[in-house]
This record gives sequence, C-alpha cells and structure tokens, in this order.
Amino acid sequence: MSFVFDKNKSVAIGCDHAGFDYKEATKKWLEEKGFTVKDFGTFSSTSVDYADFAHPLASSVENNETSFGILFCGSANGVAMTANKHQHIRAGLCWENEVAKLVRQHNDANIICIPARFVALSLALEMIETFISTPFEGGRHSNRVNKIACS
Repeated sequence: MSFVFDKNKSVAIGCDHAGFDYKEATKKWLEEKGFTVKDFGTFSSTSVDYADFAHPLASSVENNETSFGILFCGSANGVAMTANKHQHIRAGLCWENEVAKLVRQHNDANIICIPARFVALSLALEMIETFISTPFEGGRHSNRVNKIACS
C-alpha cells in the first residue's frame, strides 16, 4: 500500500453506536499496519448522537492534528453531513470501492464515511485501503475542489 497522507500523523477514527464494531475492527487493522490511531469514540454500542463524535474528529483533521479521518455510522449520512459543516473538510460517503477511489482522485476527500449497516466489514477495509493509497489527481479537479468552501 502506498500512503498518500502524512503517515507521521495519527489517523482519526470515530463512530456512533451503529458503527462501533466496525470502528473497533478498523482501529485494530490500522494499528497492525503500523498506523497510530486517535479514537474519537464512541466507546460502546450504547445509543449516542453521531455529531458528538464527528465534530471533534473533523476538527482534528481540519486543524492538521491528524492526517485523515474515518467515520462510521448506520447510513454514514449523519456523520458525513456533520463533518462537512467544517470549512476545510471534504468528507465522502462511500459504499463501494470505486467511490472510495473517486472521492480521493476527484474530490481530495480527507475523511471517508462508511455506512456500517450497508457494507460488509471486508468491503469497508478495502475502501479504506483504497482511500489511503489513492492520490488526488489535481488538474481540473483542483479548480472544482477550490470552489467547495464557503468564504
């Protein structure tokens, strides 16, 4: 795997209750690959509000404290909408590997959001691997990405 983010920084990971099992498995998987993981919670499968975990994670990525982020929730819509409220966050909701590739290549996404209720864990890990190793293409996509933020 070729790493396109700053591997010297930790990876931010977070979830709501629906994504807890995937977060825990992904955290272990990343650590086995040599990544340092900053876990923003939640820390159990007890019902919680996803924004309480997505905002701190997005702030960490936005402030360049972590290299990139991974968010899980049931549909991934809630965490994606929450993270994308941050000015310098581009959180992409991914449900198949090709989407994970394109959110990096074309959108320079810095957070991947995965719907734990709709994808198998093996696919989630494959998408994360693709997300991590896919560089932003730049070029015509840079012009588009530069128009995303509200000034």
